[in-house]
Amino acid sequence: MSDNQVCYTFDAAVEMAIQMENEGFRNYLAAIRQVTDKGAKEILRENALDELNHKLQLEKALLEGRMESGGNLDQPIPTMHLDYVFKKQELGPESGVREALLYAIHLEKGAVDYYGKVAHGCAGAPMGMLFQQLLKEESRHLQALEDMYERHFMTEN
Repeated sequence: MSDNQVCYTFDAAVEMAIQMENEGFRNYLAAIRQVTDKGAKEILRENALDELNHKLQLEKALLEGRMESGGNLDQPIPTMHLDYVFKKQELGPESGVREALLYAIHLEKGAVDYYGKVAHGCAGAPMGMLFQQLLKEESRHLQALEDMYERHFMTEN
């Protein structure tokens, strides 16, 4: 197994996921403190709350010693890969909704990449399903953000 294919115990895997969600929350919190636009703050706030909810689910799983199934895991979540189209930029006081959405897209893409890498490393092991579930949840969030960006900023006219 290479360094990219490492699998962990349940506790270690959940602890790593908790740390990942906490970092995401902290990034959103720092961004909220930077922007002044109300719409941008709201988008960032909603995503910060999602990170807190994930962290809470993971902490409950750590207490219970298991994680509830997330449903059908064999359906890939398609995205538009807007993170490749738009480069990641730090937010500032003048940042608006568009910039906040792109910032959130890049944060979610980072989580998708992380969980995908660990899920691949744990393929076939019990922890593989845990990380596949987390990957699917983060992919769903990424897709929702990209859909919102498309609706508001990628008009045909």
